[in-house]
Amino acid sequence: MKKLFFVTRSEENYIKTIFHLGGNSSSLIATNAIAEQMETKPSSVTDMAKKLAEKGFVNYKRYQGVSLTDFGIKTALSIIRKHRLWEVFLVEKLDFSWDEVHEVAEQLEHIKSEKLIDKIDELLGNPKYDPHGDPIPSKDGKFMERDKQLLSEMTLKSEGVCVGVKDTSAAFLKFLDKNSIALGNTIKVLEKEDFDLSLHIQMEGKELHISHQIASNLYIKKND
Repeated sequence: MKKLFFVTRSEENYIKTIFHLGGNSSSLIATNAIAEQMETKPSSVTDMAKKLAEKGFVNYKRYQGVSLTDFGIKTALSIIRKHRLWEVFLVEKLDFSWDEVHEVAEQLEHIKSEKLIDKIDELLGNPKYDPHGDPIPSKDGKFMERDKQLLSEMTLKSEGVCVGVKDTSAAFLKFLDKNSIALGNTIKVLEKEDFDLSLHIQMEGKELHISHQIASNLYIKKND
């Protein structure tokens, strides 16, 4: 019989970070990459990796890195599910703006009650995507990835619908709000500057010039 362990908030944050860096791949994630993402020292990551390996969440190889076990992947998807459902709840039921919800959801994702999360999922109508366009895993860990590409990768005269953002920082989301760029907007690429790769686009009946940096952080589902 498998021994059960209490999982701390810090451990859950590491598990989620490892998943975001490597997904469900068996490829090892370097401790330095995790340290950079977590803004901590590689030695701290090594100590945590050993703890997580002891609890069965990761495979740890000295000097090589870590990968999530099947148990670790299941745990990561559960945390991500809670986080993204909380984001939807905050936006739809409590009138938070999409640039406010990430930090609050970071706190709420550690609530252990599965019954509460299931009730929120039901209340929201079992949403498939969060306010930033990221897929929400189901209770059994399945989720729907959209066929999408970055706006910066689109060819001239092509168009599609904005379905997500790569950068979820408050500063970027506030910039999008300021320029009325939102999920669901139809965007067409009119021109691309060779010098700085900035784009001249048409969006919802108006034209707009945006930088390469902005275009590299908007996901588009291209129209057939």
